[in-house]
Amino acid sequence: MAWQTSRFLIDLSKPKVMGIVNVTPDSFSDGGQFQKTSAAIGRCERLIQDGADILDLGGESSRPGSVPVSLEEELARVLPLVREAVKLGVPLSIDTYKPPVMQAVLDLGADIINDIWALRQPGADDSHDAMQVVASHPNCGVCLMHMHGEPRTMQLSPMQGDVVEQVQQFFGRRVRALRQLGVAADRIVIDPGIGFGKTAAQNFALLARQQALLELGYPLLAGWSRKSSLAAVCGTSLGSVATLDAKERLVPSVVAALLAVQRGASIVRVHDVAETVQALQVLAAIR
Repeated sequence: MAWQTSRFLIDLSKPKVMGIVNVTPDSFSDGGQFQKTSAAIGRCERLIQDGADILDLGGESSRPGSVPVSLEEELARVLPLVREAVKLGVPLSIDTYKPPVMQAVLDLGADIINDIWALRQPGADDSHDAMQVVASHPNCGVCLMHMHGEPRTMQLSPMQGDVVEQVQQFFGRRVRALRQLGVAADRIVIDPGIGFGKTAAQNFALLARQQALLELGYPLLAGWSRKSSLAAVCGTSLGSVATLDAKERLVPSVVAALLAVQRGASIVRVHDVAETVQALQVLAAIR
């Protein structure tokens, strides 16, 4: 199995590690650390040294309660970084849901659109909507994520009922719509959206029953890194959950990534690249 992207055909016969680089002041884990382009490029280079196979660059936080930023602000954050990061020789994923941002980064050579809204955002005026931007590109990769609600309020009213069945049906609809526009199956990856409008129990149900999502026939990306559900089951106090201590979440994050890969995930999106790579090396050794 392989993932076709703008510049790379990514071999998914072995799991791939996607390293997170946020150029935001308010992302839940590393907001404000890499706002300057020079600092963000340094972060990219470090993650590549640590073993990242893909870099995921984001200019707008999607943490619970986050407020959307303007199109102009997101472009100002992301475009200078993309211009430099395309020179690093690894696939670049851009975490955005805005069609004009998608078009701009693809024009600069980005490889993957990673959209928390699964290409549901309309275009402005006469511009293409998100689905059309991706469909009009000859071969960019796309990651469709499931989200219940929207970031500002999603955890105030999480999903009800069988989360796995609902997520499976959602992807069936979104993939079908994209394929009808002519997007090849090997360009598409799905992400169940851990923590996006779901309870801790629902998040772990998605991991326990991950095979049901794989039956759709598309590679799966798992994004468990430093999520609050991990802190909740590890007995971390609510105060610690609020402070988001990265050290407290490192071990459970790596364990969750490993379990996701054992259950068939092809890509894990993580903050702690070196530690995740080491864990996957151990898994590869016993396989």
